[in-house]
Amino acid sequence: MDEIDLLREQASRARRLVVDMAASEVGCHLGGSLSVVDILVAAYAVARSRPGTDVVLSKGHAAAALYAVLHENGVIEENPAPRYGRAGSPYTGHPGPKVPGVRFPTGSLGHGLAYAVGWALSRRLLNLPGGAIAVVGDGELQEGLVWEALQVAQAKRVAGLTVVVDLNGGQNDGHVSDISPMTDLPARLAAFGFSVAEVDGHDIEKLVATIVPTDRPLAVLATTVKGRGVPATEGKAGSHYVKISPARARQWKAAIR
Repeated sequence: MDEIDLLREQASRARRLVVDMAASEVGCHLGGSLSVVDILVAAYAVARSRPGTDVVLSKGHAAAALYAVLHENGVIEENPAPRYGRAGSPYTGHPGPKVPGVRFPTGSLGHGLAYAVGWALSRRLLNLPGGAIAVVGDGELQEGLVWEALQVAQAKRVAGLTVVVDLNGGQNDGHVSDISPMTDLPARLAAFGFSVAEVDGHDIEKLVATIVPTDRPLAVLATTVKGRGVPATEGKAGSHYVKISPARARQWKAAIR
C-alpha cells in the first residue's frame, strides 16, 4: 500500500471519529467537518515534509475534523471523541492552544488566515524555514478580515503561504450562492497577487501535489461536498450542525468507505 492509500484510509478513520463527535452530548458541525477532512489530511502530509510549516484551520467550527486528523497523525494521543464538548475538555467546538498541535485559537472567522499570514511572514523575517497552510471556508470569505489578510500577504510578498478554500457551497444559513455568491473567485485571488490552482477537494493525491507552499502566495480552490462520506448528509444544508444518537452514529460510520 502506497502513501496516498494510507492517507485515504486515514481520512476514512477521521470521518468515523467526526461522526462519533456528532453523537456527543452537544453534537458538532458535521457537514463542514466532513467536507474538510481530505484537505486536512493532505495539508498535514505536506507540512510533515516541510519543517516549520504550520497548518491553521481558519474555519474553526470544523474543529471535530481537526481533532480527528490530529489524532490520526499521533499528535493527539487519546481518542478525542469521548471527551468532545464535555465540561473541562480541551476538545471544544472551536479549537484552541490547549489542544496538542493547535498553535492559534480559531473560531472567529477570518482570524485563522490572519494568523497564518503572520506565521509565514515571521518565518521569513527570522530567516527560518517553513510557512503556513491556512484552510478557510467559502462562507468565511464573506469576512472582511479575510481580504485584509490577503492584501497583507500580497503587499509583503509572503512566500510559503498556501490558502486552501473548502468550497463546499454551504454555510450556517443556507447556500453561499444564495447568500453572498463569490463570483470570479479565481480572478479575485489572482488580482491579490496569488497563484491560483483549482482541485477536487476529495482527491488526496492531487491535494498533496497542489498545496505545497511556493515562493509566492498560493490559493487553492478545493471543490468539496458538505457532509462528504455519509450518504444521509452529503450535499445537505441541514448537515451544518448535527446531533445524533449512538445508534445512528454506528449506521453512518458503517457507510463510510
